[in-house]
Amino acid sequence: MVPFAGWSMPIQYKDSIMDSTVNCRQNGGLFDVSHMCGLSLKGKDCASFLEKLVIADVAGLAPGTGTLTVFTNEKGGAIDDSVITKVKDDHIYLVVNAGCRDKDLAHIEEHMKAFKAKGGDVSWHIHDERSLLALQGPLAAPVLQHLTKDDLSKLYFGEFRILDINGATCYLTRTGYTGEDGFEISVPSENAVDLAKAILEKSEGKVRLTGLGARDSLRLEAGLCLYGNDMEQHITPVEAGLTWAIGKRRRAEGGFLGAEVILKQLADGPSIRRVGFISTGPPPRSHSEIQDEKGDNTGEITSGGFSPCLKKNIAMGYVKSGLHKAGTKAKILVREKAYDGVVTKMPFVPTKYYKPSS
Repeated sequence: MVPFAGWSMPIQYKDSIMDSTVNCRQNGGLFDVSHMCGLSLKGKDCASFLEKLVIADVAGLAPGTGTLTVFTNEKGGAIDDSVITKVKDDHIYLVVNAGCRDKDLAHIEEHMKAFKAKGGDVSWHIHDERSLLALQGPLAAPVLQHLTKDDLSKLYFGEFRILDINGATCYLTRTGYTGEDGFEISVPSENAVDLAKAILEKSEGKVRLTGLGARDSLRLEAGLCLYGNDMEQHITPVEAGLTWAIGKRRRAEGGFLGAEVILKQLADGPSIRRVGFISTGPPPRSHSEIQDEKGDNTGEITSGGFSPCLKKNIAMGYVKSGLHKAGTKAKILVREKAYDGVVTKMPFVPTKYYKPSS
């Protein structure tokens, strides 16, 4: 167990981080992510309110669907990333990072007060009465199907439903942080332990409890950002490679904090970009320097490690634009020694999201 954002969290259970990572992709992993902060925004203006704070086209989301988005500051930098879901036109459910909870809630509250003072109809509820479990991997759907009457084959990636699971009313989103198919299940806290036990039991030991160590390996293999490492207050969504998350209407209209900076970067291109690397030698870590072949500094690693599934070093970081293309060679400094690296397309491990077959 380690301290994490004011919580005591498991780095690993009885399996090694290597075995745990591989088992999630082969069978399944169950993560207790109850430290994350779920909240609901309600009221007829909740979508237009949220659009002042995030880059997503919230108004354009169909009820029962969601997306990854970013909360931005006045300079276009990322305050946090979040998965937001439109439950109904007057109810949005979102989850923010535990480490950003206080900052995010203060930011939302400050803007909500101003919005309501102008007559806007929005209120919020922080779901401290609920716990959050993430069930990920190829066995996620078959195992969860044993515990609910709803047909999960009709729920696709990014979709949301309120339903009964193992006798408790849950908020179910088909999403995750591993690149695998899976679900995040918001469950009343008094039912959380029973639900976790039921999931493990129904999987006949194949789905295993999985800690933060494997969670980090899995999200890195999937090329996903970790806020505080790969995304921070001074990094914009464009630089972070999240341009796809800026709604088309938002690109035309702006209307979110830092829109001027972000729309200018969309027009002119950013000066730095997040890229993936594969490298030799010891695994790169956060803050490892990236150099070109002449030894000049070109950027910095933000996350790195040994990939349990690919059996090689993978990393991500930021480099100057022009040096971001796949196949570009680089040197990565680990303990002041330079090792060969090459810019590599992400995700490193192909994603297996459950989408309608087109």
